[in-house]
Amino acid sequence: MTPLSPTDRAALLGIARGAILSHLGIAPAPALPERGPLAEPRGAFVTVSVRGELRGCIGTLRPTDALARTVARMAVSAATEDPRFVPLSSADVPELGLAVSVLGEPFRLAEPRAVKVGAHGLVVRKGWHRGVLLPKVAAREGWDVETFLKHVCLKAGLPARAWQEPDTELDAFEADEFGEEPT
Repeated sequence: MTPLSPTDRAALLGIARGAILSHLGIAPAPALPERGPLAEPRGAFVTVSVRGELRGCIGTLRPTDALARTVARMAVSAATEDPRFVPLSSADVPELGLAVSVLGEPFRLAEPRAVKVGAHGLVVRKGWHRGVLLPKVAAREGWDVETFLKHVCLKAGLPARAWQEPDTELDAFEADEFGEEPT
């Protein structure tokens, strides 16, 4: 997966911030590019933090819309709809931090232990259960492969060793992950 240029990364972070500020009624909606890498369909996740603490992380694996539009939509969702957290308010804006993960196409892992910690994110599916963990999560936590597999299963509401069961689907993906510090 080819990473975005520093200019495109900065633009996506600005789009994410602008979309949240617009949703909160603080600023107009950001302009979205009509062409170039940010207009191509890509999956993405946006992570929102306040004072360095996680306040939301929402994304989509499916490249159904332009990357810039996807990031704008996921930023607002992460800031206001992540059920684990209270929605952001204008009081949170001065200490708001954002990170964007632009996703590569998921691919099936024939051998679960082939996952590369820090380079791959994981998607696990079994029945109606589904869980996703970004590459940066395993790297940040210092997990080995089996711990990473265990945690993606737990996130999906599955038993820790569900990744070993033959009817469990396990996909990996690469991500271009970048962020900003709170302003």
